[in-house]
Amino acid sequence: MPRLLGLDFGTGGIRVGVFDLDSRTMLGEREVQYATRHPHPGWAEQSPTEWWEALGRASRGLMRDLGSPVIDGVCAATTASTVVACKRDGTPLRPALLWMDCRAADEAARTARSQHPVLAYAGGSDAAEWLVPKAMWLSRHEPDVYASAEIICECLDYINFKLTGLWVGSRMNATCKWNYDSVTRRFPDELYAEFGIPDLATKLPGDIKAVGMPIAPVSAAAAEHLGLANRPILAQGGIDAHTGIAGAGTLRPGEHLLIGGTSIVHLFQLAAEAPVTGFWGPYPHALVDDYWLVEAGQVSAGSVMSWYARDMFGLDQQERAALVGEASALPVGGTGLLTLDYFMGNRTPYRDPLLRGAVLGLALSHTRADLYRSAVEAVALGSANVFRRIQELGIACNRIVSSGGYAKNPLWLRATVDAMGMPVELLGQTNLTLVGTAASAATGAGLFGDLFAAADAVAQPVTLVEPDLAAHARYGELLQDYLEATELLAPLSRKLASRQLEGSR
Repeated sequence: MPRLLGLDFGTGGIRVGVFDLDSRTMLGEREVQYATRHPHPGWAEQSPTEWWEALGRASRGLMRDLGSPVIDGVCAATTASTVVACKRDGTPLRPALLWMDCRAADEAARTARSQHPVLAYAGGSDAAEWLVPKAMWLSRHEPDVYASAEIICECLDYINFKLTGLWVGSRMNATCKWNYDSVTRRFPDELYAEFGIPDLATKLPGDIKAVGMPIAPVSAAAAEHLGLANRPILAQGGIDAHTGIAGAGTLRPGEHLLIGGTSIVHLFQLAAEAPVTGFWGPYPHALVDDYWLVEAGQVSAGSVMSWYARDMFGLDQQERAALVGEASALPVGGTGLLTLDYFMGNRTPYRDPLLRGAVLGLALSHTRADLYRSAVEAVALGSANVFRRIQELGIACNRIVSSGGYAKNPLWLRATVDAMGMPVELLGQTNLTLVGTAASAATGAGLFGDLFAAADAVAQPVTLVEPDLAAHARYGELLQDYLEATELLAPLSRKLASRQLEGSR
């Protein structure tokens, strides 16, 4: 009766779950939240020590709930590009720069001017979210912190260090976010030197392991902190959404994973290298050997709906549900509003951290339900725009599997499926990241020969959601307006965003 402990460090908190391999079910889950701080516009920070404390509380509580079961394997997945600067003993030197922090926009723009061949794997440049531009920002704006940092790493590496005492990098994160060359298996020191951080490779976790590879047994101190009755093997994990590919069983070309939550992530693999202009990648060997991983998505999604309902309208959960119901009664495009969803920039297909949100067509007669409905449609149109680009590139899409918090918002789910115009296999309330970490933990524990077999063993049931073709036609018209407004407003948006960022410094 193999049991596997998955750790999912999301934007708002840590979720832990114990997966039973025989029944293919999660025996139990626990979540503990931690804080995000926004000291300046465009900045977002968290405390690494709060991650560790929250993990201990969540895991110990879950172990008590389940009667302290023996755990065969552990694996963590975390937000990508949440960057920690610390001492080699794990002491943080400053708050971590959260994935959504876009202060490094200028540094990201600088990476686009390089001709280094490894950047072809990232579509020609790095995003402001990623570790390398953030390291560049630290070197430029907080040189004492950068110089004192013996380790610059991601949340995943920090947690794995706390679990084992070893600094080990994930091949997934390194390939996708650090410009690591997974073909030649080396860090591009010459590229880092070009970016003004020639010593970065000496600060990164240098032992790179693929997802699912064993790292080491968790330490005795970590086992006690997590409330474990034994010391299971820790398997290498990766980016939270990307790890969900194994949980969704979309490892093969033609299969796409869409995760709708605080942000939206679209993930798929190619059998061979091919241009994916506008997306991130293709990344060789990022998840599994001999496949090329492609990433697309939207920075702001569920966060836009939360911003409206909680921050702007001040609604509680019951009032928020009533707002969703009221907005659901409105017809597609019936508000007369057009919203752009770039509240924290655009991830793809424009790859522009300086785009910003907008609401067009406002009149004094508009209601909160109108604003909310238009915001939901904007996020759905952003997803449809990603699939428009997939079709332009001639990439096969035979199957879409989806999960995430948006499954709890019927308006958002329906809008997304209708806007894309494709059937979606919905995994309901399943946390794909936790299921994916279970597959990786099982692989690292030697229960399966590879991640493909482990993914098949943890496969979950799905519900097919079909698009409304009449609604899809209306969304097609709205998409043209969305594209036109993006093009027209982009120069002004960039100007305003630049002023905002300059004013925060």
